[in-house]
Amino acid sequence: MDGARTIDMVDRLRRLSLEGSPAEKRLAEIVLGDAHAASLAPINELAARAGVSEPTVTRFCRALECEGLRDFKLRLAQVIAIGGFTMFPEPVSRSPHDEEIITSVRDGAIAAIERAAASLDMNTVAAAARAIAAARQVVTFGSGGVSSLGAVELQNRLFRFSIPVTAHTDGQMQRMVAAVAGEATVAISLSASGSAHSVVEATKIARLYGATTIAITDPASQLAREAEIVLGFSVPGDGQVIKPSAARYALLTVVDVLATSVAEAIGPDVLEGLRRIRRSLSALGMSNCHRPIGD
Repeated sequence: MDGARTIDMVDRLRRLSLEGSPAEKRLAEIVLGDAHAASLAPINELAARAGVSEPTVTRFCRALECEGLRDFKLRLAQVIAIGGFTMFPEPVSRSPHDEEIITSVRDGAIAAIERAAASLDMNTVAAAARAIAAARQVVTFGSGGVSSLGAVELQNRLFRFSIPVTAHTDGQMQRMVAAVAGEATVAISLSASGSAHSVVEATKIARLYGATTIAITDPASQLAREAEIVLGFSVPGDGQVIKPSAARYALLTVVDVLATSVAEAIGPDVLEGLRRIRRSLSALGMSNCHRPIGD
């Protein structure tokens, strides 16, 4: 059975819940309401809950292009396995008059930051910072929403310390850049999951040619196994599909801790680059000494 058909069954269920016969609507609503329970329920239980006959349940399964109840349950179990809550999302619980959305986002961000901070070993961070400070060239690799953001943000943090750094979010470019890396290169790979294929492969290639490899990732991941220095973090999902993942707060926490450690590793010389940036921005009316530099 191909995955596309399994995933398409969700769409068919939703269509039947809106456009099917009364019996099909009731059965579809039962499945969409609790997919896990429906995948385990015997035919007589599904029939009783929907107030229909057992042959009607069988016809319902065939309307979903399944051979019968057994095939339906197998396909539904596959949908749950590959998508779970993303296929059958739980709505955010809130009323129009409260602040639960703010609370949900805020608490998720705080928890992610605290989790990331607690997971960092500062001796490892210091080792990574020393390698970056001494590098002739730094490249950052990230693929996907959170990790691409992190790769670009790390470039934004490091260039102001006069470090030659370039972020790469295209998979082919990551491989090519890794292939011309050398012993004076530090390759920093970012992946919240640690399984982004292009980033894992680029890390492997860069290490093959002598680059120092640093990974900001799940410490139990494939990417972590490929890198020499691992700054580990992980943020479990909270089941809220429509709310952006809090993982990016954790990733940015690690990025900021690393960037600050790099500045300390460089020492007083780091201030000259910052002074020049401040001076160049003064022409734009951004010379207020209390404002962040370049942000």
